[in-house]
Amino acid sequence: MEFSAKQIAAFIQGEIIGDENATVHTFAKIEEGMPGAISFLSNPKYTPYIYETQSSIVLVNKDFTPEHEIKATLIKVDNAYESLAKLLNLYEMSKPKKQGIDSLAFVAPSAKIGENVYIGAFAYIGENTVIGDNTQIYPHTFVGDGVKIGNNCLLYSNVNVYHDCRIGNECILHSGAVIGADGFGFAPTPNGYDKIPQIGIVILEDKVDIGANTCVDRATMGATVVHSGVKLDNLIQIAHNDEIGSHTVMAAQAGIAGSTKIGEWCMIGGQVGIAGHSKIGDKVGLGAQSGVPGDIKSGSQLIGTPPMELKQYFKASVAQRSLPDMQKELRNLRKEVEELKQLLNK
Repeated sequence: MEFSAKQIAAFIQGEIIGDENATVHTFAKIEEGMPGAISFLSNPKYTPYIYETQSSIVLVNKDFTPEHEIKATLIKVDNAYESLAKLLNLYEMSKPKKQGIDSLAFVAPSAKIGENVYIGAFAYIGENTVIGDNTQIYPHTFVGDGVKIGNNCLLYSNVNVYHDCRIGNECILHSGAVIGADGFGFAPTPNGYDKIPQIGIVILEDKVDIGANTCVDRATMGATVVHSGVKLDNLIQIAHNDEIGSHTVMAAQAGIAGSTKIGEWCMIGGQVGIAGHSKIGDKVGLGAQSGVPGDIKSGSQLIGTPPMELKQYFKASVAQRSLPDMQKELRNLRKEVEELKQLLNK
């Protein structure tokens, strides 16, 4: 499928600089541009490539002013990265979607399957399960008894959704994701640890993305809730009875212990660990590898273990690098003090 600069500019409300009839049929990074491709420039570090790229069209921010001649047609927009995302979504939506139930899939007689659904080979759909319209379930995926999945969802191969869990509309679950495994609940006894039955469920609201091999555990009682618009990267652990606020994003290998509540619009970096029964406010930012032992108020931007304000953290980091010299200076000062004491005693 081919689009002209004029069509693209109309869709993303951009201003054309160059040939409005230039056409593209694919995407390319600006440093790997080719004729017939559209690229984008948002990071100033990549500016030199715009003067040599072979891409036919380049999206740029409105404040971009070229210093040399550019062969490509430019489309100026408020935010080049966001505009690219819109175009990629349009491109993805234009792809034909699979439909139908493969003869090798198992669908329980009591399951209710919506219109235009795809269920791939060796997928399992349990008793009394509901699958919404236009949802795609790829091969080898397990959907347990009593599960409800909304419209326009995408479950890639080898996803496991345990019994009675709830998934909203327009959710994407990547391969290896596990929704509704037992929470980590055990009672210590003289003979070891007795398992505490986990009788709750998991609720994923609308437009939630779950990365590959990410686990969201079912609640001991009630529900573990991931609210609308949350985006979870690969290899993340969400423990039992957690609640993740709307539009919060987490990078890979973050781990959230049980019964923790995280607010809306939070940004949590890779390998962050948050202790159980904590309450994290809205719009909190946590830098990579931060260790959080307790509550954090809304709007905080923290990093480290225990986490501290960014300016304080960077000052502490500078001081830490100076510790060997400071230790040497302290030893010299101690030596001088001892020498002065000896002189005074004489």
